[in-house]
Amino acid sequence: MEKIKTTIPYYTEINDFLDSIPWPGRTTDPDFYCLRLKPLDQGRQVYRPPFKRSFYFFALLFNSGRIQVNYGDQTIHDPESYLVFHSPNLVYSFAHNNALEGYVIYFKPECFSFFKPDFHQQFRLFDVLHTNLFKFDLDTFKQLVPHFEAVFAAYERSAKVQHMEARIKLLGLLYYLEDFALEKKEDIRLATTQQILLRKFIQLIDNHYINKRTVQEYADMLSVTANYLSQSVKHASGKNALTFIAERLATEARSLIQYTDLEVTEIAYQLNFSDPANFGKFFKRQVGLSPTEFRKQRK
Repeated sequence: MEKIKTTIPYYTEINDFLDSIPWPGRTTDPDFYCLRLKPLDQGRQVYRPPFKRSFYFFALLFNSGRIQVNYGDQTIHDPESYLVFHSPNLVYSFAHNNALEGYVIYFKPECFSFFKPDFHQQFRLFDVLHTNLFKFDLDTFKQLVPHFEAVFAAYERSAKVQHMEARIKLLGLLYYLEDFALEKKEDIRLATTQQILLRKFIQLIDNHYINKRTVQEYADMLSVTANYLSQSVKHASGKNALTFIAERLATEARSLIQYTDLEVTEIAYQLNFSDPANFGKFFKRQVGLSPTEFRKQRK
C-alpha cells in the first residue's frame, strides 16, 4: 500500500509559514526573519491548528488578553508575559484573541554559517524533546525588551539581505538568554559528554525513526557501541535507549491519529509497520488505548 503523507502542515521555508498566519510581512532572507508582533483588528480571533516547522523559532511576548498555547502534551493559559523557544520538527499550536504583542524571531542554522554552532549543545534552550516556555510578569518583560530591541533595530535598519549585524547581535541575545534562563529554570545545566551523546541520539531518532528501530543502528551512526550508547542514555536520562525510539514513534502516531482523518491502516503503513495489527499492539502498549479508542477520545 502506498504510504500517505501526514496532513499536519510542515513548513520548510520561513515565508511559507508566514503566508499561513495573519500578520503582514515577509523576509527577503530565506534563513532569518524578525517579526514585530502587533495586535490586528480589534477582537479578531487567531487560531493555528497543530503544525511543524523545520526551522527555529523563539519569541518574547506580552499578553493583554486571553491566550492558549499548546506544545506537546502541555497547554498554557493566559500568561501575562512569556519567553518561548521552539526547536525544529516539534508539534506546536496556538489560539488567542489578538492580544499578543512583542518580538518573534525565525531562523535556520544556515543563518550562522560563519559561526557553525551546534544549537542543541551551544544553546540548551532549544531542546529537541520539547518547547521551553518561561512565564513571568510585566516587569521581567520590560527587563528583556532592550536586548530584543538591539537585534530588531539592527535588522530593520539594514539595507543588506543578509542582515549580518543583526545576526551577530542575535547570537549575543541567545547567550544572554541562556544566562537568564538558568536563573528561571533549574533543570538547564551544562551538558556532560553523556548528555551531548543523548541529544545527538535524539536528533538521529527524529530523522530516522520511521526506518531505524534498534539501538545498534543508532550506535553505528554515532560510532559507538550499542552497549555504550545504552548505558550513556540511561545515565543521562534515566530511560532506556529503546524507550526514546518507541516514544518518538508513538508521538508521531498520536499526532496522525488525532489531527488527520487517515485510516488506522494507512497510518500503520506510513509509520513502516509490517501490518495494522502490529501497529495496534504497539500503540496500545505505549498509550494505553487502541488507535480507534484514542481517536474517539480526542475527537
